[in-house]
Amino acid sequence: MTTQTAVTLDVDDARLYYELRGTGPLVVLVGAPMDADSFAPLAELLATDYTVLTTDPRGINRSPLDNPDQDSTPAQRAADLAALITHVGAGPAIALGSSGGAVSVLALAELFPDAVRTVIAHEPPLLKLLDDRVSQLGLSEELRATYLSGDVIGAWEKFFAQANIEVPPGMIEGMFGGERDPQSVTDERFWFGHELGPSVGWEADVDALRDGPVRIVVGIGEESGSQLCERTSTALAAGLQVEPARFPGGHTGFADDPAAFEPVLRAVLAKG
Repeated sequence: MTTQTAVTLDVDDARLYYELRGTGPLVVLVGAPMDADSFAPLAELLATDYTVLTTDPRGINRSPLDNPDQDSTPAQRAADLAALITHVGAGPAIALGSSGGAVSVLALAELFPDAVRTVIAHEPPLLKLLDDRVSQLGLSEELRATYLSGDVIGAWEKFFAQANIEVPPGMIEGMFGGERDPQSVTDERFWFGHELGPSVGWEADVDALRDGPVRIVVGIGEESGSQLCERTSTALAAGLQVEPARFPGGHTGFADDPAAFEPVLRAVLAKG
């Protein structure tokens, strides 16, 4: 185990929880809604050669908002990451974001290019890049409304159906039914109500990202097949005129098997 330091940083409307491990060039690992705990095993592996920053995104777990009814937008999360990088004084960073966190780091590259030199966007759910964007955005709004109406199981069923992720019978009920950890429920409610919509609806300036100073790597899981985020990532890579990088596992490969994910990530990090 490397030495882990847990700290908070106050910004205008939130208190950001973050963790630092290791020494060396700064690498940021971030999700949305996944928190710092989700990246801890991967961070431990990288911390032998890098300073690794992980964080709970605004409104999630240990990063409370002054106004918990406020939305979490990619631009706000990018500003948070830029503030953290500046605060630790080790930038410009290399930033890996997955899912909603991939949207966050793309916004970071677009809005705060001085804070980051390379962004690895692992399966960003950018629905506006798709030919069927109107119907996909409609499905996203429908599942959010289902959740906010109180039908938690129904919302998750719609989520996995839209994502084209097959789940075994009974798994959704087992994961999201019955007694659950109160913090997990609070984070889930915030994600459905305030984070999911702004993330999937974010319109990336693909031309600015392609022509800007930040190196952009688009990551896709080897097991993601024809899933929704494979489609959005492929569309992003095409717009950026880059070949996507394939990572072990699926949408959450970094958490499912960090030991397999790490060497592939290290190869990308080595290119700066």
